[in-house]
Amino acid sequence: MRRNPSFRTARFNSAISTAIIGIIIVLVVILALVGAYVALSGSRTTTSNTSTCTTINVSSAMLPSNCELPPATISEAGSSLLYPLFQLWASNFTKLYPTIQLNTAAGGSGTGQSEAEHGLIQIGGSDAYLTNTQEAQFPYMLNIPVAISAQQIDYNIPGIPQSLHLNFSGPLLASIYNGTVSYWDDPAIKAINPGAASLLPHQLITPIHRSDSSGDTFIFTQYLSFSDPHWNRTVGFGTAVSWPNNPAATSANGNSGMVTACQQKQYSIAYIGVSYLKSAIAAGEGYGYLENRAGNFVNISSSNIQADVNGFQGSIPADERLSLVYGPGTNSYPIVNFEYAIVAKNQTSQAVAIDVQALLLWAILPNYGNSPYFLNQVGFVPLPSPVIQLSEMQIAEIKG
Repeated sequence: MRRNPSFRTARFNSAISTAIIGIIIVLVVILALVGAYVALSGSRTTTSNTSTCTTINVSSAMLPSNCELPPATISEAGSSLLYPLFQLWASNFTKLYPTIQLNTAAGGSGTGQSEAEHGLIQIGGSDAYLTNTQEAQFPYMLNIPVAISAQQIDYNIPGIPQSLHLNFSGPLLASIYNGTVSYWDDPAIKAINPGAASLLPHQLITPIHRSDSSGDTFIFTQYLSFSDPHWNRTVGFGTAVSWPNNPAATSANGNSGMVTACQQKQYSIAYIGVSYLKSAIAAGEGYGYLENRAGNFVNISSSNIQADVNGFQGSIPADERLSLVYGPGTNSYPIVNFEYAIVAKNQTSQAVAIDVQALLLWAILPNYGNSPYFLNQVGFVPLPSPVIQLSEMQIAEIKG
């Protein structure tokens, strides 16, 4: 039987169409594979061409953007007051520079100073600068301010609402810690707290101090020493002091330990770093207003902390070892301090030196670590521009 010619033509055309479609599909797949290969090759080329930083131009106040930081492990430990901020810094800095492993820990300013001095860590966090004696023993150490913090006086007195802030002066706190003033209804306390006099109970005061070597102890005892001559003569100040023999007193380790001890012990009083103020309030503790050098009782607000810092403008030495405690000014909060990175000038390698420089530079710049995003979370205030410049000069001294 002879087939219709038009049928044969249609069948032939259908076969050609199918073949063409197949060819197009193959071409599309090939082009996709070629594109993927080119993209992969391009990314490999970019990675292989990315150089490793060999220096940091600290004076330009610019972080490296055209090179990767060399792989290294950096360890920081010390101040429990600085610790919450360094935790925030660590997680954000290592996102920008994943080649760096950054470890951070508390332990107290004394631990941070000692471990940095002996090369056990790269950065010692400290609320206190190194003393002249320490500088003479370890002349290769730098005291680099990375932020500004403060300290509040907390208390646990049932019946005193948190909205009512008791007033304290340096001499009164010295008398409480040495046991001269031992009850909450003492006339010396009532005299500067007339609005709370009827609420103050006849209960024994439990003063709590740090058991570890602490920068918080350093700045608290500075406040007592600078405002009370008797305390200055008999006890003085330091990261650890010989506390007066007060049977009612007790101790705690770290700022978190001070918050817990004050919460658990009714009628107690404690000095606690501002980065723990929120947790102290959450624990039900009250905090006081402190008498400043001008004789005014002031709150631990950012503006009052900044007012204290402003009183030292133009008097900060090149090595930046300076107490900001009990500064001049009508509204100055009296217990304020630099948060220091205690760092050796000579690091174990060039890679470590570069990474430490980059980290510290990132920390002090106002658009990075010293931005409100970080500092507001812990109640700190930013470094003034002249202090940033001095810190940059010290960071530039770090070598491998």
